[in-house]
Amino acid sequence: QLQLVESGGDWVQPGGSLRLSCAASRSTSGYYNIAWFRQAPGKEREGISCISVAGRTDYADSVKGRYKISRDNRGNTMYLQMNSLKPEDTGLYYCAANWNPRSPDCTLLPHYNFWGQGTQVTVSP
Repeated sequence: QLQLVESGGDWVQPGGSLRLSCAASRSTSGYYNIAWFRQAPGKEREGISCISVAGRTDYADSVKGRYKISRDNRGNTMYLQMNSLKPEDTGLYYCAANWNPRSPDCTLLPHYNFWGQGTQVTVSP
């Protein structure tokens, strides 16, 4: 079992930045696609960013140009850098992983086997 623990969530004013971290119980490089999902109150969970084993990334239209996903060299920690935050970015942010060593691409659909518990991001004045 792969365990994921998110951190870095906080309250921030509109226009501010946050960096979320996702610590994995073992290296994910070469084996796991990683994604970040967001769930706002009263809404379904949505995929906002992912990075494949091959290093390819994808972003939801709502965060393109503002968010950046990355993975450290050892693959033990993944990050989501969030800039120019808006109130609609508020939500519980989850890190997820899927064993897929042969796939060049990742998906923003919730087809992931391992999930963290989430970290809360609140964007308000």
